Amino acid sequence: MAATTPDIPVPDLTGKLAVVTGGSDGVGLGLATRLAVAGAEVILPVRNPRKGEAAMATIRRQCPDAEISLRDLDLSSLASVAGLADRLLAEARPIHILMNNAGVMTPPDRQTTEDGFELQFGTNHLGHVALVARLLPLLRAGKARVTSQISIAADQHAINWEDLQWERSYNGNRAYSQSKIAVGLFGLELERRSRAGGWGITSNLSHPGVTPTNLLAARPEVGRDRDTLLVRVIRALAERGILFGKVESALLPALYAATSPDAEGGRLYGPSGFRHLSGPPAEQELYSRLRGQDDARRIWAASEELVGLRFPVVDSPAPA
Repeated sequence: MAATTPDIPVPDLTGKLAVVTGGSDGVGLGLATRLAVAGAEVILPVRNPRKGEAAMATIRRQCPDAEISLRDLDLSSLASVAGLADRLLAEARPIHILMNNAGVMTPPDRQTTEDGFELQFGTNHLGHVALVARLLPLLRAGKARVTSQISIAADQHAINWEDLQWERSYNGNRAYSQSKIAVGLFGLELERRSRAGGWGITSNLSHPGVTPTNLLAARPEVGRDRDTLLVRVIRALAERGILFGKVESALLPALYAATSPDAEGGRLYGPSGFRHLSGPPAEQELYSRLRGQDDARRIWAASEELVGLRFPVVDSPAPA
């Protein structure tokens, strides 16, 4: 018999504005749905309008009164990030929840973004850095909870400091790990700087464990014409409740991190089951690669330089 899917309560989010990247399918769509059901108004910035429309229809089937709208966003383009930010800044509505969830994973060959960055580093990390930097006034106005989705891959490999764009030699798995380590370091540094500067933003991290989403499925746009063997195995086991989670459970750590009154800044939330692959959400120890504050400050400075944006200057003390 398949295991029962865990769940968590979500507080009433009426009057809150949430922005969810990567919300057109998979975990992101599940997160957007749960936020809408809880009463939040949800903005879905999407690269593919057709998928976005389908996502809205899916959400409204579960929540006919959902307040949800689409915006254009391609995280692999700094110009697109700027365009979204300009539109939201013009609307001048405080943002209460930002879920940095979108990402790409292990294209078989090295690819670059519109701005010349390695695709995974540029999309998963730098696109979100630019988004947070540009939306900072709205995040501060909403005393936002910023939850950044990392991966168990952030517990592997390292930042390739001497070749951040993987121009000398490319390894898709290592580049993916680097992108998620960078996301984690940035999210933790955002929490420290918010505390030091009085920004009022709470920043934490989540990871979904392992679940059969589209990250490893056929994605011609990243050069993958068929599902990987790995995602086929994960699907088969997840359907049987063995080892891996389904989307409904995989979204819970991020949902908890972004909405629970008990979730704190500077913490990592993930599945509590065997090797954190699945199960109910819980706080877990930071991965070793995320503990170095010198590394966090270094990736912060490098990211500012690469995206051409500057956050307010504050000291970055050790957390209490």
